Amino acid sequence: MNYAVIFKLLSVIMTAIGFALSVSLGAGYLAGDHLIEAQALHGFGISICIAFGLAVALYILGPRGNFKMLRKEALCVIGLGWILSCMTGALPYFLVIPGCSLADAFFESVSGLTTTGATVFTELEQFPRSLMFWRQISQWIGGLGVVVFFVAILSFLGVGAKILYSRESSAESTELGSSRVQSGVLQILYLYLAISIVCTLAYHVCGMSWFDAICHMFTTIATGGFSTYSNSIAAFNNPLIEWMFILFMILGGTSFLLILRSLRGQWKDIFTNTEIRVFYATLVISTIIIMLFLFFNGIVDTPLDALRASAFQVVSIATTSGFTTADFDAWVPATHVFLFVLMVIGGSSGSTAGGVKVIRVVIGIKICLVNIEKAFRSHIVRPIKVNDRNISTTAQENIIIYIVLITIIIYVSKCIVALLENNLSLEGTYSTVISCFYNIGPGFSEIGPTHTYAFFHDSTKYYLSLLMIMGRLELYAILVLFIPSFWRRFS
Repeated sequence: MNYAVIFKLLSVIMTAIGFALSVSLGAGYLAGDHLIEAQALHGFGISICIAFGLAVALYILGPRGNFKMLRKEALCVIGLGWILSCMTGALPYFLVIPGCSLADAFFESVSGLTTTGATVFTELEQFPRSLMFWRQISQWIGGLGVVVFFVAILSFLGVGAKILYSRESSAESTELGSSRVQSGVLQILYLYLAISIVCTLAYHVCGMSWFDAICHMFTTIATGGFSTYSNSIAAFNNPLIEWMFILFMILGGTSFLLILRSLRGQWKDIFTNTEIRVFYATLVISTIIIMLFLFFNGIVDTPLDALRASAFQVVSIATTSGFTTADFDAWVPATHVFLFVLMVIGGSSGSTAGGVKVIRVVIGIKICLVNIEKAFRSHIVRPIKVNDRNISTTAQENIIIYIVLITIIIYVSKCIVALLENNLSLEGTYSTVISCFYNIGPGFSEIGPTHTYAFFHDSTKYYLSLLMIMGRLELYAILVLFIPSFWRRFS
């Protein structure tokens, strides 16, 4: 294990968190916070000092040495980086909000940085603007990943950057189309910033204040789901704003690599890419089906209102954003089935969305179909292709292993949550695990759109926080930290 590069990278991540906390304090002041009265200055001051103090300590602890990064170091940096970021990000909640427990603070911090959008707080409008800004920007930072944000500027990593990017983004780093991974990641960051600016302007033109526009941009592009209002997007009661959210949530759930190629003139990729076609087709079909349920069951008065309500909830759930404009838990049970399937599938790879990812579902189905055919044609050899490219046996095995692993984790987690919360309904138990593990936020029953996670025991909140981190990092960067041999001094 090369501890020099691990400590140095963790130091950079802590510096980034400290800078983001400083920006939040300044933004709150500009937005009208009375810092002394709101205790924001005291809470953020301590949090900023701790973040920068950790950065300095980690930098000093990192001895001079070889900065070569292998797979072990990459996994360690990602896993520990997210845990440290979540712990540091919890400090403002704990220090600023009167009576906030450590469990609540950590849960909210994890939910923000993993772009889950689950919350334990009500009456968000009472938050100091600085804390509100931190709550929102934490999701923007977590959207592409704290680690990915700084891979682009750490040129000394060499091939380590490729390992970091592919592990962090759930996308193949070879798809960047650049001989230098740092250059390719920088292009994605520039695109992320450009879409963020356009989104902010669009929200402001539609009627939001600058503060609300910036805060909701942070959580839309990141498909996070946090809002500055307890009623989420329903608080605006503005159809135009809702359609803007739908548009930018779809962009957030679309592969940034594909968007980059499209901007370079490769428009054909949008129509030929298997994952994107399936993703968009799923959104359209689900929207139409749920719209019909809403209209013909008298839940919504007009077809246009049914379309808007259906489209918003479908896109929000499918991209794992978690924004709401309606209490979909009160809709007919048939709609719950479709929304639940969308929760599991999630968005496309290389996007900020969570879930299993569409490409894994597509390849998994193809693998099943081929093996079913082999049951009666045992000698057939049929390659599995996606986008006219053969999927290697190793890649197929990795997908099957991943699906088996998440299935085991979900069912074990259901049992753990049921033991910790023995009054939780079956639907609530399953929905809680799925919503946290796939970084969705709201679910059904006890954690529906009109409820929060505040009623859970502290032990449950800590476990759900672990699930959120595992889901965001797609298991391995967290699971390996619990393997003793991972820490031994051999590669």
